[in-house]
Amino acid sequence: MKRSTERLLTTHAGSLARPDDLLEMMRAKADGQPYDQAAFTQRVKSAVTDRVRRQVDCGIDVVNDGEQSKAGFFVYANERLTGLEPRDSGQDARADWQPEIDAFPEYYAQYFSRAMQSVAGMKPLAITGPITYKGQAAVQTDIDNLKAALQGVQVEEVFMPSLGPRMLGKNEYYKTDEECLFAIAEAMREEYLAISTAGFLLQVDDPWMAEGYADNVRAEAHVESINHALRGIPAEKVRFHTCYGINEGPRLHDAPLKDIVHLMLRVNAGAYSFEAANPRHQHEWHVWEDVKLPEGKVLIPGMIFHATNIVEHPELIADLLATYANLVGRENVIAGSDCGFSSQATFTPEVHPSVVWAKFEALAEGARLATKRLWR
Repeated sequence: MKRSTERLLTTHAGSLARPDDLLEMMRAKADGQPYDQAAFTQRVKSAVTDRVRRQVDCGIDVVNDGEQSKAGFFVYANERLTGLEPRDSGQDARADWQPEIDAFPEYYAQYFSRAMQSVAGMKPLAITGPITYKGQAAVQTDIDNLKAALQGVQVEEVFMPSLGPRMLGKNEYYKTDEECLFAIAEAMREEYLAISTAGFLLQVDDPWMAEGYADNVRAEAHVESINHALRGIPAEKVRFHTCYGINEGPRLHDAPLKDIVHLMLRVNAGAYSFEAANPRHQHEWHVWEDVKLPEGKVLIPGMIFHATNIVEHPELIADLLATYANLVGRENVIAGSDCGFSSQATFTPEVHPSVVWAKFEALAEGARLATKRLWR
């Protein structure tokens, strides 16, 4: 994993909006309607190429495929793992925000009427059989598409996000939830190995770490399951990403970073990506006044927020980057984003795609300004 040895590098958390014609095909596929499989395959490939080049044009150094092939969390999990069964009712992604929904019911009733409308739906899953990995062809296609997209462009490094181990739904098969969790970790390990063997940095996406932090037993098992899945993969080839969800909302119930940082740093990764631009968390650089970053590790604090269409000013980004650099060392900081900009494949992402590119440009400019200060 490259470090900011000569200048502050830039990256982001992963997902980017899919083009409308690809979304139409994703919707048809999810609904069981006729669609042209060859056209779908080709459109995913061309979308990856476009997203890679747009990242480079905006000044992003460490790029990815924008997760163009993935329609959303539930569909992605169900396509790559056996033992899962979609249900018409049960816990969906919104249940993770229940305290927030209970505190602001009027806001969220309005919000859900227009947002989080994935083209593939968000049916909850249940674990009804043994969890094994079946996504070999899918991950290889993702790898091939990304390698093709990199032809003719100059980047510092490349990463590919992958699903972090977590309970994917109600456990109706395994004796305990912990046994189920480790089965998911063991299955996802196959995808992790495929990505790292392909020469890309593996990014483990774990937006749910904060859920279990108050329950020590659950939190311990969660971290152990991630490290179980990562065993044998060098830490310097792994990025770990955690956040508080993709929704725009009051965020009064987000776990403070100071309460979960000890869990995050126990993950066997070389870099840690987390929210730092979100106004509920922008002050949390103070955590690193008391917490020592382990030797050889890198921070990827988010400098641009994924749930507002306001473009952050480069000077503010430079200020925050310089603050982190002065606390943990300039070589140990890479500028990132709080989360992905289209974790669900939707025609109405939280941030308009045209604004995302402006945010990336601001991120790159902020990194250049901070570099001038830090390498004077």
